[in-house]
Amino acid sequence: MSLKDQEFLYNIFRREIKDRKIPLSLGKTCPVKCTFCYEMDHSYRKTFETPLTTQEHWEFIFNEIQSIPTRESESWILGGNEYMEWTDLALHPKAMDWIEEFLDKTDKKITVFSVGYFDPARINRLAEKYPGRINFELSVITLGSYREQLMPKGPSVKQVMAVLDGPSVTSANFYSFGPGTMSQDAKNISNINKECLLWMGCLTPLKYIDTDTTKLMRQGKRFLPDEARKIYDMNLPNVQMIHTESDITAFLNRNKIIKTFDACELEKKDWIVMAGNVHRILTLFRPGRARFLYVPNDTLGGDSNCTTLLTFDDVAKRITNQRVIHLPQVIMEKSSNDERDISGRSFDEFKEQFPRVRFKVLYKVNSALSNKKLYEKGYLKNYVEDYLDNPLSKKFESVAHPN
Repeated sequence: MSLKDQEFLYNIFRREIKDRKIPLSLGKTCPVKCTFCYEMDHSYRKTFETPLTTQEHWEFIFNEIQSIPTRESESWILGGNEYMEWTDLALHPKAMDWIEEFLDKTDKKITVFSVGYFDPARINRLAEKYPGRINFELSVITLGSYREQLMPKGPSVKQVMAVLDGPSVTSANFYSFGPGTMSQDAKNISNINKECLLWMGCLTPLKYIDTDTTKLMRQGKRFLPDEARKIYDMNLPNVQMIHTESDITAFLNRNKIIKTFDACELEKKDWIVMAGNVHRILTLFRPGRARFLYVPNDTLGGDSNCTTLLTFDDVAKRITNQRVIHLPQVIMEKSSNDERDISGRSFDEFKEQFPRVRFKVLYKVNSALSNKKLYEKGYLKNYVEDYLDNPLSKKFESVAHPN
């Protein structure tokens, strides 16, 4: 590798580290090939090809990380890069060694995303040795009959259960794909690990997900209410959270959405950008208080319907004769915090496309707010009691989006 290529690579590492990522690479696309993966297509954002992380690369990365002061609330992420492709980094032959070195030689916390390829004995031993410093979010997905279809190259159920049987896994996520799927997984996981958080729900198909997987995801959505009620009635000891379609998340957070909207003090003539999830809330509870510019999630497509995931290109397609448009800050909060959307396009570049339009940023509508409310209201209990058992939810579901 030339000095020029090395410096380019190290600059990518620095950008990832700035976002508190640990930028390891397998030097190739993810070999697991999960059919539901949201990161199988990077066409919506720019990523950089990087070689297999070597010991020399690791020493540079680790020195950079060590130079950054530790913050109690901060956790370094392994398995969720921003400028590099997402891959299951548990498959890197040195991953466990470097995780152990990270824990041994720093006082920082680490968040790990994986489908479970780690050596069970070793990862659980590390969790015992460094209590409270490993946040292992295990992507179980499903333990049932659909596992082979969704994860043809994933670890075996036996491997996953071995990883679960210990203190390392802090959160296990799995989903509804039909009757007896999510509920049975919840029971099986809880039986072996009563401490980990159960993070469940349904998966949203995006435009590049294959037809069979999309059909299965939508089937899971239809059966989600029944599966959720079964788990609700089990009274399991684990903390139980649920990831639903974004419309349901918005409904559960309707009071905060309305309060935040009111605090923006918009006039009736003001245009405000929003995706379908928030559009339904404000159309139902604040009709006529402003002009709602509904923007579909065309960039990601499929069933996506979330304001957080809008891009400037999505917004551009809906602009007609508006002269002043209010934009939620959440659209331009890519993790590098330089006013870019999820595709990497800058706000300044977008504004140049519309020289006659004045854009005003609604700073109250930001990622910190949406992330906080997602977790605050994202409990299974809330979904059952405040959505499934709430007559108002049917009225909410009937709100149609404009063409």
